[in-house]
This record gives sequence, structure tokens and C-alpha cells, in this order.
Amino acid sequence: METKYLFLPLLLLMGSTNAVYKQWIPNTNYENALNWNEQRVPCSQDTVMFDSGKKVSVYVQASHSLKDMYLPWDGEFILSPSAGFLASTEDIAECGKGSTIMFRDTDQHKWLDPTLWLSGLSVDDLEGGKSLFHVDAERVPCQYDDVIFPPETSFCVSIEATDSAIQLKSISVMGQKFSRDEDFSQYRQSNTGKLQFTGPGSLQITNTKCRDKTGCECGNNLFLREICSNLLRHHGNKCPEVTCANPLQPVGHCCEICGATVSLEHSSQFDLENYRNRLTHTFLSLTKYSGVKLAISKVQKPLTVLGIIPRGSIPEIQIVIIDDKNGSQTGSDAQQLAYDIMSDIQSHGQTFGIIKGKLLLATGSGTSAHKTDIPVGTIFASVIGFIICVALIGATYFLYRTGVIRLPSFHAITFKRMRNRTEEVVTNMESKGFENPIFDGIPDNSTDVPPLYEGEEALKGIVIRQTGVQFTNPLYDDSTNDI
Repeated sequence: METKYLFLPLLLLMGSTNAVYKQWIPNTNYENALNWNEQRVPCSQDTVMFDSGKKVSVYVQASHSLKDMYLPWDGEFILSPSAGFLASTEDIAECGKGSTIMFRDTDQHKWLDPTLWLSGLSVDDLEGGKSLFHVDAERVPCQYDDVIFPPETSFCVSIEATDSAIQLKSISVMGQKFSRDEDFSQYRQSNTGKLQFTGPGSLQITNTKCRDKTGCECGNNLFLREICSNLLRHHGNKCPEVTCANPLQPVGHCCEICGATVSLEHSSQFDLENYRNRLTHTFLSLTKYSGVKLAISKVQKPLTVLGIIPRGSIPEIQIVIIDDKNGSQTGSDAQQLAYDIMSDIQSHGQTFGIIKGKLLLATGSGTSAHKTDIPVGTIFASVIGFIICVALIGATYFLYRTGVIRLPSFHAITFKRMRNRTEEVVTNMESKGFENPIFDGIPDNSTDVPPLYEGEEALKGIVIRQTGVQFTNPLYDDSTNDI
């Protein structure tokens, strides 16, 4: 336990960068077997063919012997210092008789395809294969991300037409980093740039950092339709089936999921990267959560009236949790992690600037739970308040039984109330009078006419009965009239 509390201040002292690096996965390298129709690199007895109508840039890292080669009308080879091609006349047993091998079409690689990107908090994480998990919209480079095309690779990426330009912080191509839009635009006009970046879409380099420590929105909600279209074409243009009864739909995700989501309302003290570190080191590092993936980011949560009519959106921190369980166990580990996170929020949420959290669950067991807004400290305050109330009631009862205090009886309270009511009625009747139309000729300020009641006679004319307040008219008989 001591380690946990010592680790907490350390997290708060760590710098928050909010920097995320997105790296392009596919390449058009000659030595990449995936780029050939036979899933192998051509050997000395092969005839290599490039589609004459395709424009392609190919990076060659080593020397190769070939029987023959057919080149495209518009293309280029980028040769490393040790690269080259030789015409082979010798038969090599390992190559066999050889065949005609085709370079595959690379035009299907689209910028807004979330399956073609890796994400990391640093370049070292990317090189070490340590990739972040995101909702689908954030798997594609966001407006504050640094984009990397690995050095010593060639590529071809198609940029689709969108309503607005795709914004990036920076982009690195073949070891050269572009932080100004003018420089990158000039590179795209070069022959190599035209072969690498195709399509009618536009990229804009802003060199803008996220300066909000509570997190910045990705900004890809504008392209969510295109992102989901590119993703679903790998799954027959439909979402995979889920095994939970009431699947969840996270903001920015294309399909429903089984697992858990936690939505956080936060103050200005909240630091997204510090809290990401908290979740990573406190929970995701545990062996029992080795099959769990967690995504955390700031999103715009849509608001609706009656669940139908949209009425804007509000920013919130969204945590999405999934696991690798199957069948009835789907989402069980995600559920347990979500419970642990909610418990940790109750204990330490205020330290991280978290005001309250909301938990949604969907598991394969057929049970779903909805835990609505839970303010941080609510349970603790409720318990303390209950204890104080019980203590006050107990102390009051003890003092009453020992005679230290006395409680008034019900009859005394009733009598006092009736007496106060009587005095109030008398006061009101004295202060409020009425004119008798039979004697309207007598002026109000006449001193010759005595009042109906004076002094103690006024009290004698008032009768308190169970049915209400009554008065006796001295000018007539003893009949009474209820007010």
C-alpha cells in the first residue's frame, strides 16, 4: 500500500505532453514479400512485372538477380548504397524453374483506414512494438499528432476527398520531418511526393500542440463516415457480431462492443497523460489484465432530447475497455477492471481532478449494468452523515432517559398552539372592521358613537369552539353566525 501512495505524487510531477505518434504500416519495399502476388521476393529465375499503368515508388535495399523485368510507364526505384539489379543466366536450385511474378496494386492503401496505422506515446514505443489502443476514429492521425513514415521505406497512400483538409502537427517522410505546411506542399509537388501521396484529398501541417492538459479532441469526427467505410470493407462491409446482450457504442467507434466504458467529468486540474499513466501502471501492468485493452481520450458526447432529438454535445473523458475473452466470459475482465477503476476514483479521484464518473457495462453473461453519475466522495459522505445522524439520535434518547432534557407533551403543545391562534384571531378582528350600511350616515371619526366592544367586553364576545371562531351580536338575540 505504501508503494501506491508514494507513486501517486510522482505521477503528478511528471510532465504532460499529450503527444501521440502515428506510424504508417504498409510499404512498397522490393524486399517485402507482401507486395508480390506469390507472397515471396523474386529470385534469379523469375520474370518481374510491374503494371504499366500504375505509378509506384519502390525502395530497394539489396542487390537482386533477375531473368527479366517489365517496368511501369511512371515510377521510380529508390536504391540504397548496396542495392542494384543483375541479369541472371545461371540456374539456381533454390529458385527452381522460375515464374512470372507480379508487383501488387498499392492504390487500395487509404489514409483514413484505421487498420494501417500504429500509435505510440514515443518513437521508442513504436520501434519496440508498444502500440496504444484507440477507438476507430483516433486510430487515424489526429490534428495534434506527429505522423511518421519509417525511414528506408517507400510507400503509396491514397488521400480521399473530404469536406475539410486533414490537419496534422507534423509529418516525417524518409527521415525528413516537415513542420511547415509550405515545405510539405512543396515536397508533394516533387516526383517522389506525387508517387507517395496520391488522391484528391488535402493534408495540412499546422505544427500546433495540444496545450490543454485535460486533453484535446482528436478532430476526426468529421471523417468518421470515411473511416468506418474503410474499416468495414475488411469485414464484408458489416460490423462483426457481438455476444453480449446490450452492446455499447463508444463515441468515435464504428461498431458496438462488449466490455465497459467509463465517462469522467473533470475539473481544470485534471491531467490526461498523468491519469493515463495511473491506469497503465496501477492496473494494466497486472497479470490478470494482460488480455485487456484500454483507450482513454477526450471526446464530444452527443446530447439528445428523449433519446431522439439531438441538442448539441459536451466534452468528457471517455475510457473504453475490452478484453480477449470469448462466449459467456466476453467482457468479464473488462468489467472487473472497470469496477477497480471506479473504486480508485472514489478513493483518489479528487487528487486527479475527477469530479464524478459514469460506468456502462456489457458482458457475454447476458447481464448488463448501468451505473449512473457517481460523484467522488458521495459514498464516504453518505456513511459519515449516517453515522452522525445515528449518534445524534442516540445522544438525545440517552439524555431524555436520564432526565437531563425534557420533551414537551403533546397536550401542552396543542394548548399553546390554540392559545396563540386565539390571540391572533383577536388581533386580526381588532385591526380589521367593516361598515354597517344601516348606519352609513355616521362618520367614521365620530366620538359620539361608542364601539361595539371595549376592553374586556371584546374578549367576552369571542367564543372558541371546535367548529371554529364565532361572535355574538349584542344587538340581537344569542344566535351565532360562523365566520
